[in-house]
Formats: sequence, C-alpha cells, structure tokens
Amino acid sequence: MPPPFRRTADRAFFRDVLQYPFADAGHGWLIFALPPAEVAVHPSDENNVHQLYLMCDDVHALIATMQAKGVACSAVQEERWGSITNVTLPGGGKLGIYQPKHASPLTNG
Repeated sequence: MPPPFRRTADRAFFRDVLQYPFADAGHGWLIFALPPAEVAVHPSDENNVHQLYLMCDDVHALIATMQAKGVACSAVQEERWGSITNVTLPGGGKLGIYQPKHASPLTNG
C-alpha cells in the first residue's frame, strides 16, 4: 500500500488540479465525480487485460494545461482508436487519458 502522504497527494491532485467535484466521506476520504465515460469490451483471448482511460476533447490542450501546472505527461501515443497520454500522479501512479478518434455514444446519440 502506498504511504499515506501519496494517497493524500493523489486526492489533492484530483481535487485541485483536475478540479473534479467531490463529496467528503469523512476522515480524508474524498469521492470524486468523473466526467462522462465510455466502456468498451475489446475482443481478446486473454483475461484480465482491461485498462481504464479517462477521455478528453483535446489531448494536446490537456497536456499543455497539465504542464503549466507542473504535472508530467507522457508523449502522445497514436492508436487507431485514439491519441493517448499518461499523466503522472503525485503518488507515482499513471492515469491514462485519451482523445477518441472513433464515434462516441456520448455525442452520437
């Protein structure tokens, strides 16, 4: 388990940097509302290979905003389905964020 200061820093990142709305469940436990999301179940012969990515409208703008706040992002990786970056959380974890290239049920329905 990560040290408590890492968890606290990660919570502060979601609250202060990403500015996600939250509810305080008590004892420093913050529950965050996420932006709209999609779930896709990809065909695979393997199990347990799921990944979670948050979505954005413009990955390059997101990276510029994060860098202005001192947050490290990976280089953009181009996939057939989207442009991806990984944001480094204060606790050292990575958060995948992508700009989709595919049709979205959020905008096409």
